[in-house]
Amino acid sequence: MKTRINFSILLKSMFALALACTLGNQAQAQQTILLDNIIARVGGHIVLRSELELQQAQAVSQGYQATQELRCSILQSMIQNKVLLTRAEVDSVIVEQAQVDGELEQRLSYMVAQVGGPEKLEAYFNKPMSQIREDLRKSMRENLTIQKMEKEIAGKIKVTPKEVKQFFLQIPQDSLPYYSTEVEVGQIVKIAQIGGAQKAQARKQLEEIRKRIVNGEDFAALAKQYSQDPASAAEGGNLGFFKRRELVPEYEAAALKLKPGEMSPVIESMFGFHLIQLIEVRGEEYNSRHILIKPATAQVDMQATAQALDSIKALIQKDSTTFAKAAKDFSDDMTSKGNGGMLTLGNSPTTYLPVDKLDPAIFFVIDTMQVGSISAPLPYRTEDGKEALRILYLKSKTPPHQANLKDDYQKIAAAALSNKRNKAINEWFEKNKSTVFVDVAPDFQACKLDE
Repeated sequence: MKTRINFSILLKSMFALALACTLGNQAQAQQTILLDNIIARVGGHIVLRSELELQQAQAVSQGYQATQELRCSILQSMIQNKVLLTRAEVDSVIVEQAQVDGELEQRLSYMVAQVGGPEKLEAYFNKPMSQIREDLRKSMRENLTIQKMEKEIAGKIKVTPKEVKQFFLQIPQDSLPYYSTEVEVGQIVKIAQIGGAQKAQARKQLEEIRKRIVNGEDFAALAKQYSQDPASAAEGGNLGFFKRRELVPEYEAAALKLKPGEMSPVIESMFGFHLIQLIEVRGEEYNSRHILIKPATAQVDMQATAQALDSIKALIQKDSTTFAKAAKDFSDDMTSKGNGGMLTLGNSPTTYLPVDKLDPAIFFVIDTMQVGSISAPLPYRTEDGKEALRILYLKSKTPPHQANLKDDYQKIAAAALSNKRNKAINEWFEKNKSTVFVDVAPDFQACKLDE
């Protein structure tokens, strides 16, 4: 069997495909329709030609050669993922709805921000926001299920120092990678806290909107006009059905006190201020719409946030705490705080970052820093658009060099672990593929996927 290449379909890729399809002319759209046929059936799932074409284009953009072998390897990986998904359903490997929805809303908010608003997103997809959300929810659930199934198979696998050394020694000398300058960078992020005046203004605005609804104006129309939840505003504030305990407690408590059609008073949650209308209750699920107003962040709040970060920085410099512990205790960035504040690229476990891959906003700060130093508080905007500040910590800086065990153990160990886990997943696939129906289109038979 060929070595498995991990080209699983990411939501970002799905977004890129949608953009490509909708921005093309009519002839391109017709071509897309012709290309978008089924090339494989795996259990109750299908693989589309357009998905394969997109993943091949992404691989080529990352430096792979556009060969038939690459095409077959990608298709093999896609089929393997569908087998994993099918067996996950049989083995009752379930991803919690709250995790799916949390990832989905974060992705939708990011996409809306990237294109400049929900209307532009709808135009790109040529679909209403409700349909975009449902399409992305399906893809998100599949990806998370595949990840969980892979973790069930290989998540407990570890590598020993001896195995890392053996893995490294198997790499031909002339194939050892040459690393450019690399750095280890940590961050502690503090989201600006909202002051009382800003909260009062947001509440006042929502109270005035509530009066307009009481006086006969349409809730959905005002949600489209005023709500600051971009994912639901285009749908008149409609969130769709959620189970109990899937939304923040303040929202759920207020919504479930209502009868269908009733409207709540203004309530506050971690996201801001809500006006809620219950639409329908169906067993343990309920459907509601809301209007969200977020308090504005004022300069005084940024100053208070800067003072908080300066205090944290002082504690580290006085050796009262370590940067890693301070990040865990104080940082508002959920992605990096569990890693001692250290940044990584994508899903890579290594904290060593090539300087040419750094965000310019980070590079131009650390370029003048000494190893071990911490920056002053710097402006920062979270992925979901919140105003924040952060301090950066330059932990290490490694000059250009050819890979070796002494300087690059972490990266080599990560590669060895990934290789060992991929082998385990490949072995599982070989053992279990006969338990799932797989049918591949005739023009892909040359890939010899059953070998």
